[in-house]
Amino acid sequence: MASNESSEGCAEPNITFKHHLYAVTYTIVFIPGLLANSTALWVLCRFISKKNKAVIFMINLAVADLAHVLSLPLRIYYYINNVWPFGHRLCLLCFYLKYLNMYASICFLTCISVQRYFFLYNPFKAKDWKRRYDAAISVAIWMFVGAACSPFPIMRYQGITNSANACFADLAVKKISSKVVPVVMTIIAELLGFVGPLIVIVYCTWKTKESLQTFQMPLQNSEKRKALRMISTCAIVFFICFTPYHINFFFYMMVKEDIITDCSIRISTLYTQPFCLSLASLDCCLDPILYFFTTSEFQDQISRHSSIVIRSRLMSKESGSSIKE
Repeated sequence: MASNESSEGCAEPNITFKHHLYAVTYTIVFIPGLLANSTALWVLCRFISKKNKAVIFMINLAVADLAHVLSLPLRIYYYINNVWPFGHRLCLLCFYLKYLNMYASICFLTCISVQRYFFLYNPFKAKDWKRRYDAAISVAIWMFVGAACSPFPIMRYQGITNSANACFADLAVKKISSKVVPVVMTIIAELLGFVGPLIVIVYCTWKTKESLQTFQMPLQNSEKRKALRMISTCAIVFFICFTPYHINFFFYMMVKEDIITDCSIRISTLYTQPFCLSLASLDCCLDPILYFFTTSEFQDQISRHSSIVIRSRLMSKESGSSIKE
């Protein structure tokens, strides 16, 4: 393929397919993500009040997904038309929302897993737990993640070789004189944003499954199965959406900083990046599965309102047919 010269004369491929891949992925994600997260937010806020079901964290997770989903039409426009007419600031905002969604989702999935595990082992603590505690934790997460994600747009700019209408991954990455800084930033991001949450979620899943096999009290086992189902769903979403991206992300940053110079690693990393980024976006569609399949109250409300809609439609059809007769 055509190429750009990088360090030590290694030819970097022009990955021409990535715009088509992003356009298709975001188009597929947009409608289901918008409908599912809007519905989830409505049901979670209006009908579900039990404090021991991690509802506050689910609401924040839905907000994070919805913020990213609402920016997708602009991304789709850009990747179809290869031009960004909406200004540089809006470009950076949409770019920022992508990573804000990703790391906020990781944090809230981790919080849901920890809380379900903690309440399972400390049921008396669950009774005394206040919803304002979850709200305070959520505010702290938004502040931390918001600040931690700020380097993503800050490190991008419309370079001399970049078109004024370029955006997102087509923006140039600012070069830092010392290679130590980006390496340290990448390692910290990987440890705090991926490795740490991964260990926590795996531990919660393992301990919950272990407790289910140890005790045989029917009532407790029922609660433990619900907890295990919720924590396992968090783990599945985490592994599918975020593990490939973060494994590749470390190598991607090392390639961009010309720290990795091996041609085969550089080419495979650059080719893999668009697929990993697209996979991470599927989290907006997979998170609502967590609410529906692991929260009985959510299922009840969806079923109740679905039956009301069906009943009203049947009644309107019957009244219409009686008028015709």
